[in-house]
Amino acid sequence: MTYKMETTKLPNYGILEAAIPKDIIDDLWKLIEESKQNPVDKRHQLAGVITSSLDLNTETPIIQKFLQSFLAKAIEKYCKDFGTLRLLGDMEWKGPLPWHLSSLWVNFQNKHEFNPLHDHAGVLSFVIWMKIPYDHEEQSKLEIAHRSNSKHDVGNFGFMYGDILGGTRSYIYQMDKGREGMMVLFPSRLKHQVFPFYECDEERVSISGNLDIPIKTLASHIGGIDLLSGESLPTSFFRKDIYKKNG
Repeated sequence: MTYKMETTKLPNYGILEAAIPKDIIDDLWKLIEESKQNPVDKRHQLAGVITSSLDLNTETPIIQKFLQSFLAKAIEKYCKDFGTLRLLGDMEWKGPLPWHLSSLWVNFQNKHEFNPLHDHAGVLSFVIWMKIPYDHEEQSKLEIAHRSNSKHDVGNFGFMYGDILGGTRSYIYQMDKGREGMMVLFPSRLKHQVFPFYECDEERVSISGNLDIPIKTLASHIGGIDLLSGESLPTSFFRKDIYKKNG
């Protein structure tokens, strides 16, 4: 007897990975150098235990080029593949989303330093790996790591999330020079961390940013938002006082 059987993957969000063109990477290095001339310390706002974290100017032509020529396309693909449901509080936007780059900064991490498990403000966030001065495979062979049950983590970047059974899953990016110039785009509330590296005197450099949608814009376009059912609900369905208070 033949039985008809099918498997179904439950809907969930994922991660967008992209290689950034060299000309944009070169521009981002210029922006990093500019930030060193007039440094604005970001460490008090961040979770990392690292040497330095500096604010990057989001209004420069360099960033406008990055936003318009690259990041906008990445956001468009992410929303096309995964949708915006639940990213916007169980609401889905029909039409172009008015994304806003709310914060941008560069991290300088030296050996033994780390970024503990944390999430970000905003709706979507991204990380760009600018310089990885070590190789994970070599790091895992060091005396401090090779006998450890967690040697696969040393020097790496990892996402942590809960599965449908209540367990904790991890998705690890192994760090080496091949990751330089790569960006990952992900939901801001997705927990992630950076593990320490050892016996390397060069610094690890990465850029991070948060994207959000101004609450006033959400309120003004509330009639264009659909819920999970796909049925458009009238503006009166939503509590205007909440939007007004947070706007």
